[in-house]
Amino acid sequence: MELNTRGRYAVMAMADLAKHGNGGSVPLSAVALRQRISLDYLEQLFLKLRRAGLVDSVRGRHGGYKLGRPASEIFVAEIMSAVEEGTRMTRCIGDQAAGCLGESRCLTHELWTALGDRIESFLAGVSLTDVLEGIPRETATPSRHISPAASATPSNTASSTVSNLANLEGPTQ
Repeated sequence: MELNTRGRYAVMAMADLAKHGNGGSVPLSAVALRQRISLDYLEQLFLKLRRAGLVDSVRGRHGGYKLGRPASEIFVAEIMSAVEEGTRMTRCIGDQAAGCLGESRCLTHELWTALGDRIESFLAGVSLTDVLEGIPRETATPSRHISPAASATPSNTASSTVSNLANLEGPTQ
């Protein structure tokens, strides 16, 4: 997955602003200290976030940054996009004819593309308010999952493995 520190740190810093801003500005140095992120790195990220309209800079003695909109109207996907963080899951770039393996796409290309789309869709529905209040478990849990018995400590017996696989939810063929 193409998810690196840019996106994670930008979301962490924006959540920090939402939590500690109280409608006013927050010094970037305070965000850096609380989140344990380099101030120089945050300055680079906030330049992009400001250009995207997600934050406003405030000059002066009580300067810093504040959210450009209410936290409930800023979504994680927007933050990731602003700092040029994608959710691409394949080595292929875009829908070009050339693929993962030179002339063709890998066998699992569509799987990883669909996963990237699901991640993007999920993040587009999660606001900073949601991040601060906690994502409900049912929102974060996929519709198909291994039952709790199947995800418990692995067993060395083949019969328990077959039994665990039988507990998978979803359509069977």
